[in-house]
Amino acid sequence: MLPVPRVGIVVVAAGSGTRLGAGGPKAFVGIDRHSILRHALDGVFAAPEAQVVIVVPEGREGDARTEALEASGDRSDLVTVVTGGATRQESVAAGLRALWGDVEIVLVHDAARALTPPEVFSRVVGAIDAGADGAIPVLPVIDTIKRVAGEEIVAAVDRSELASAQTPQGFRRDVLDAAYAAASAEFTDDAALVADAGHAVSAVPGHPLAFKITTAADLDRARHLLAAAPEPASPRVGVGTDVHAFGGDGTLWLAGLEWPGEQALSGHSDGDAVAHAIVDALLAAAGLGDIGTHFGTDRPEFAGAHADAFLGRTTELLREAGWRVGNVSVQVQANRPRFAARRAEAERALSAALGGAPVSVSATTTDGLGFTGRGEGVSAYAVALIAAA
Repeated sequence: MLPVPRVGIVVVAAGSGTRLGAGGPKAFVGIDRHSILRHALDGVFAAPEAQVVIVVPEGREGDARTEALEASGDRSDLVTVVTGGATRQESVAAGLRALWGDVEIVLVHDAARALTPPEVFSRVVGAIDAGADGAIPVLPVIDTIKRVAGEEIVAAVDRSELASAQTPQGFRRDVLDAAYAAASAEFTDDAALVADAGHAVSAVPGHPLAFKITTAADLDRARHLLAAAPEPASPRVGVGTDVHAFGGDGTLWLAGLEWPGEQALSGHSDGDAVAHAIVDALLAAAGLGDIGTHFGTDRPEFAGAHADAFLGRTTELLREAGWRVGNVSVQVQANRPRFAARRAEAERALSAALGGAPVSVSATTTDGLGFTGRGEGVSAYAVALIAAA
């Protein structure tokens, strides 16, 4: 069973969309072939893993569930859909009630900010992890601001003290729950509610794409931006294999782990056939050559290096080329060491070296056949999936 996320994202999609003039709930209006909500959820599910609670108008729960299932992929178990209230504040409260008990950080995000990039979510979570009670993304005000009364300009306003607030707005779970429980008035956003409860709220950099779709002009702007954006590259698959013989110095390193008491594998580095097979699979998927291209014997810095060095550098190469690791599956063929007791530990170590991408490891023998069956060495075969970053 997967661990319960410590972050929860409440996606507020219960607005009527009156100012948009679309004749229905704003979140379900199409931008291109997808709705505003679907685009918002694409950003949410590209952000750090979280429970996702979607708050929608009564009668649109099924539509929201369909959008969420398409956006979430294999993370549909993290999705909850609830019905909103008469006001935004009531809708957020309904979302908060649906969060799991293990959630420690809550992000409240307007579905109308449909093009918000995933890195904005990460900045907000990072600020809370650094100790803030609350944090919101902001953009500096660029236009000259005037205070007016009717048709008369009363005074200029110092824009250096002003910023435009965006979402997601993030808070410690206990802080936000207490603020909502004590609220006695309606606030324009959650940061104002939390500030009214006596808590300081930090600012993190927002993003121009996180604008709110409120009017028909905003919708046209979003459609233009999406039409101009290049289509993301299709996911790619790569296959890698590696073989090392026993006979190296020191102890055995395999699948990112040290195996005390086991004979070491020979090689320029630590001979970790599992890690090396993964490297070859990832490089093949990205069209970046093979392990010899980047980690050959002419690279003294990798002499004796372990899996974290190889896999960490490989993820950097992929990132520079515009790719990220989706997942990796690797099979070990060897008589020893025995993997069963340390399989989960190996998967965690390899996943951590790949920046958190999931890795599955299986192990088998060859029934006494071949060099692995004779106990002369280890072979590994890896399949890797990568996607556009």
